[in-house]
Amino acid sequence: MKSFTRKLILSTIVAAALPAWAALDVKGAKFNDTYQLANQPLQLNGAGVRVKVIVDVYAAGLYVAKKEHSASALLNQSGPKSMQIVLLRDLTGEDFADAMIKGFKKNNSDNEIARFQAKLDEIRAQMMAFGQVKKGTTVRIDNTPGSGTRVLVDGVQKGTEIAGDDFYAALLRIWLGNSPVDSDLKDALLGAR
Repeated sequence: MKSFTRKLILSTIVAAALPAWAALDVKGAKFNDTYQLANQPLQLNGAGVRVKVIVDVYAAGLYVAKKEHSASALLNQSGPKSMQIVLLRDLTGEDFADAMIKGFKKNNSDNEIARFQAKLDEIRAQMMAFGQVKKGTTVRIDNTPGSGTRVLVDGVQKGTEIAGDDFYAALLRIWLGNSPVDSDLKDALLGAR
């Protein structure tokens, strides 16, 4: 009996010492608690679903260095950030790009749109190159300060990095701005759900 008790205590201690890699499930899309970017662990701030009319389009999760519940605090937070998007239906790169540009224009001033037009054109071209994007595909939009914004599809970088931390903040306004693509998704990304 003592041997069994010792083994039980030992296995409990070992299990408690192992890191917990919990994953949040959002409509079948998995979001890990952390994501490593630029040698820095980021935390999942929140995750939710983009719904258009009644159709689930994608699940999204926002990773940041420090959890915040304020959109302005997240937009102004320094350090690397990552938006993970998992498609819940088939899309084309053109659909994806057009929706991003529309959301960008709704949440940034005319001056910001003009200032970032070349970068918008660049990220649109990267997304157009996706071609047909199948349900379950993961798209990451990462930002590393000093390096820029990069787009990855299922872990493979598409195109080159786009310089400017201010551009990434402008992109995040698509989801966190005053006219977000989905207000319920905004609340979820802010950790309110």
